[in-house]
This record gives sequence, C-alpha cells and structure tokens, in this order.
Amino acid sequence: MIIFILHWASRLILAGTFLYTGYIKLQSPLQFAAILSGYQLFPEPLILPLTDYFPWVEMGLGILLLSGWKIRHVALGACGLLLAFTAILTITYLRGIEANCGCFSFDDRITPLTIGRDMLILIPALFLTAEPRLRPRLGPTADPAR
Repeated sequence: MIIFILHWASRLILAGTFLYTGYIKLQSPLQFAAILSGYQLFPEPLILPLTDYFPWVEMGLGILLLSGWKIRHVALGACGLLLAFTAILTITYLRGIEANCGCFSFDDRITPLTIGRDMLILIPALFLTAEPRLRPRLGPTADPAR
C-alpha cells in the first residue's frame, strides 16, 4: 500500500509542478526570455526558440505523468530536465551572476535555497524511475499504474 501512495503522490507532485511552471512561462514569454538571457549561458539565437518550446515540454511532461503513459520513461525525462535545471542554476549562482530562477515566478533570485528546492523536486522523479526495482523490496502491491 505504501508504494501505491508514494507512486501517486510522486506523480501528482511532479505533474502539478511541471504544469504550473510551464503555464507561468507560457503566460509571460518575454519575462521568461529575459530570465534565460540573465543566466548568460545560452547563445542569443537560442533564447527565443527556448522561450517558445520549453514551456510546452514542461506541460507535456505534466500531462504524461497524469495520464500514466510509460511512467518510468517519462520520470526519467523529468529527472534529466530537473538535473539540467539544477546544473544551470548552480553554474549561474557559482559564477556570481545575480539572476532570477524563473522556476515558479519571475522574481525568485537564485540562491542555495532555490537550488535545494529544485533538488528536492528531483526526489519524486527518482522514485518513479526506480520504482520497478523498489517494488519487490517494499512488498507486493497492486500495480499503481493501473
């Protein structure tokens, strides 16, 4: 039963996070472009394509997590995305660049706390990725993907 609860909690947390953050970026593309530019990591010609397509990737992940389609694969994609976010934020912070995170709002400065928050969001994605291997250890239960 515990794995069933962890499975659904992880899916809902991740789906809600990706749907919310994607929606915010879609609503304010110019602010999102300014955030990406502020990281000083991306070439200028990539800023607008990232601004246009990236929110849809986040929202797509959220929808796939809610739908239950290939959860392990989708969760692995979420892990990759969250690791990339964490790396980008960490690099920007360590370079001493005063930039906004752009994760949950556009006025959220990059600090060790924002980096830690993104790392915490990685936990449910890691759980969903590893769940098939954990299931025998945590006990038999109904398949939560059904």
